[in-house]
Amino acid sequence: MSDELIESVKGKFLLAMPGLPDPNFSQTVTCMCEHNDSGALGFIVNKVHPLLTGRELFEDLNIDCNASVDKLNIYLGGPVQPSGVFVLHGPPFSWNESLQVNDWLHLSNSRDILEAIAVQEGPKSFMIILGCAGWGPLQLDNELHDSAWLTCDLSKDLLFSTSSDVKYERAMMLIY
Repeated sequence: MSDELIESVKGKFLLAMPGLPDPNFSQTVTCMCEHNDSGALGFIVNKVHPLLTGRELFEDLNIDCNASVDKLNIYLGGPVQPSGVFVLHGPPFSWNESLQVNDWLHLSNSRDILEAIAVQEGPKSFMIILGCAGWGPLQLDNELHDSAWLTCDLSKDLLFSTSSDVKYERAMMLIY
């Protein structure tokens, strides 16, 4: 086990190694939003919730919405904090709670962005995600050292415009 932080993977995709036996991460693409001495935080971006609709989510949150939410995919971001609602999004970046991932991507989890999305007044590019993937201090670094993951640069197109069922394969192609 290494006691040193390797190069941060914040702002990268983390790809599960082919054959990874953990069902939470098998064939997943994870958008890494934070990676430092305190640990790491990411969101799986290629697992759509099989049952929950955008309308049901907004109704559960008591947020008024219009018909635009009927076709929204809700993503399963990981096994940690499964009831937490997060939004990966492009501009604008003026929401109450927002973490900059890179110059074109932020992570928010405040009610104001959800209320705006519910009536088509939010960011043009976004993903609503339930739960996250988290690692304690040096945990991800050790997994990377042990070759449990592959990494590649984030891609707007892959994140926001590529069908979830092909994101893993397309992300793998970004490595080479």
